[in-house]
Amino acid sequence: MKKVLMIFAIVLLLCPSVKAEDLKLAEKAKSAILIEASTGKILFEKNADEKLHPASMTKMMSMLLIVEAIEDGIISWDQIVTVSENASKMGGSQILLETGEKMSVRDLFKGVAIASGNDAVVALAETVAGNVSNFVSMMNKRASELGLTNTHFKNSHGLDDADHYSSSRDMSLIAKELVKHEQVLEYTKIYEDYLRENTDRKIWLVNTNRLVRFYDGVDGLKTGFTDDAGYCMTATAEKDGMRIIAVVMGEETSKIRNQEVSEMLDYAFAQYKVINMLQNKNSLGKYRVENGKDEYVQVVPKGFATMVKKKSEKDGNVSYDIKLNSLKAPLKVGDNVGTLVIKENDNIVKTLKLTVKNNVEKANFGNLFLRNIKDMLSGNMSLE
Repeated sequence: MKKVLMIFAIVLLLCPSVKAEDLKLAEKAKSAILIEASTGKILFEKNADEKLHPASMTKMMSMLLIVEAIEDGIISWDQIVTVSENASKMGGSQILLETGEKMSVRDLFKGVAIASGNDAVVALAETVAGNVSNFVSMMNKRASELGLTNTHFKNSHGLDDADHYSSSRDMSLIAKELVKHEQVLEYTKIYEDYLRENTDRKIWLVNTNRLVRFYDGVDGLKTGFTDDAGYCMTATAEKDGMRIIAVVMGEETSKIRNQEVSEMLDYAFAQYKVINMLQNKNSLGKYRVENGKDEYVQVVPKGFATMVKKKSEKDGNVSYDIKLNSLKAPLKVGDNVGTLVIKENDNIVKTLKLTVKNNVEKANFGNLFLRNIKDMLSGNMSLE
């Protein structure tokens, strides 16, 4: 009997067909998922497409739209917002805004990221879109752009509504997009802070995500709780160059939620590693641009050239092929200029689109004339 058990244990350790759902993770959650952020590789999932109330994890989508509006120049961090009566009367978690109170976008964002203020997120939603209804439409449009198939928003804060739902998979995809904006993590990683510090209405903000303080590497993202949703969390942590995102929904208590998320993160960091397939190269080389004001431009991947592997797997021989389109000015950052095919042991493991590192304007007559003179003087042009 002992021999049989030993053989079974060896099979479990070595057999690659052991499924993630067989792991003893997130046992008490209604739904859960664990992914690596740069690749989106799923390390574990449980009922990941079940539609559930996301509670205040909803605010991840709100924060995404707010930071994108800032980066697009629609609003700014230092812009002063006058709080509406609608925002000040929001129930649930809040930072105690008063009608007519003035506060910067930065401080309101802190109120959302740290203390999960419903009043703060409504004030920001109104600032970005004019009113909450427009903002919610933007949320649903962005959800569609991200390919979320089990999500529909009815508000910007996450209070329960029958037609307001999401899934752990969709929440992880929002988080994956959100962590690309490093400024967001600068706020979600704060454990405690103050607003109105030099006034008689000073308020102490304490992060609803206790793992920010008690789990090494955690720097976000969002907790949630309502009676219908139960205790939820989307947490992210980075160690050794690998960022992990863990989502649980429908937990019974905050203690169980924190414990199960911690166990998911422990598993990811113990079992997996991220390999940079380009060995930290920031550029794939300089290439000549036809009729460009700049004669050469650096070509870079449009995504992360990374791969997630089990630590027990051996690294193979990595190679890559670059297939460039004709580089003709004008060129803009984000333009598709070719394809990068990454191989391991001659097997294709990743394909990425290529773009240029800098914009290249079209050369004028003067630019081309001077370039021709330079080429002649350097012997690069025939005099025949």
